[in-house]
Amino acid sequence: MTITQLKYVLAVAEHQNFTKAAQKTFVTQPTLSMQIQKLEEELDILIFDRSKKPIELTSVGRKIVTQARNIVIESERMQDVVDQEKGFIGGEFKLGIIPTIMPTLLPMFLKNFTSKYPKVYLKIEELTTSEIITKIKDGHMDAAIVTTPLLQEKIKERVLYFEPFVGYVPENHRLNSKKKIDSKDLDINDILLLEDGHCFRDGVLNICKTFKNNKEDTFQLESGSFETLIKLSNEGLGMTLLPYLHTLDISKEQTKHLRYFNEPTPVREVSIIYKKSELRMQIINSLYEVISGVIRGAITFQDIKIISPIK
Repeated sequence: MTITQLKYVLAVAEHQNFTKAAQKTFVTQPTLSMQIQKLEEELDILIFDRSKKPIELTSVGRKIVTQARNIVIESERMQDVVDQEKGFIGGEFKLGIIPTIMPTLLPMFLKNFTSKYPKVYLKIEELTTSEIITKIKDGHMDAAIVTTPLLQEKIKERVLYFEPFVGYVPENHRLNSKKKIDSKDLDINDILLLEDGHCFRDGVLNICKTFKNNKEDTFQLESGSFETLIKLSNEGLGMTLLPYLHTLDISKEQTKHLRYFNEPTPVREVSIIYKKSELRMQIINSLYEVISGVIRGAITFQDIKIISPIK
């Protein structure tokens, strides 16, 4: 039995196809099939039911996959121990970022990080929180930047910063005359929301959770991007809420529509998350320090400041 054979088993279990698994593990399909067959012969069991389309795990195969995943993780931990002892920070690192954070935060820290740690190859994916949780638990992602708390049993959260919500209020809106707004001013019936599946949408709904409206002549629009929400707002279809970092990228002309909140300002908690096995901690710590430094050193506007908590 070898670690390589176990990795092949995990690949087939994930893709339910020998050809796809071979492509993902960069070997030929005959080589992968032969190695898995050797393992099955050594254990005297069948891991996969090849008669099913797509291929399925046998009952004992499911137990083998669970154990294989643990063994592969522990083998990677051994390399981590060696890397940390040598002070080496490098190798491929898979990082997930949710869509409402990726466009603004990534350009702020990526060049800084890659310049400081040139031996790290960041493989970055934009995914939803649910997709990220699955990938981290399955060992297919090293860490991610998401909004928290998630309260997932096998996932650790480390807060990077707290980001204020900011109102974007068009000229014809009832709140336009206000210099600052309160959460109680918001009416969910005239707020343009991100489409379902975005955690930022959930944060907006949470701010407005106490609101009740009996008007029948209202409508609600949902979109997949903040840019679209701003354009719809400019057309007089309602106001919207933006994350603070996104407001740094809007045009000078559009800044006149921004309305900050009176204290207590509603914020979202942004964290770097990773599996509690704490693999690749030297890279996770490096990411944390770079991102925290960027946030602390550069993000201020009037009396609004995004502060990374002291650890």
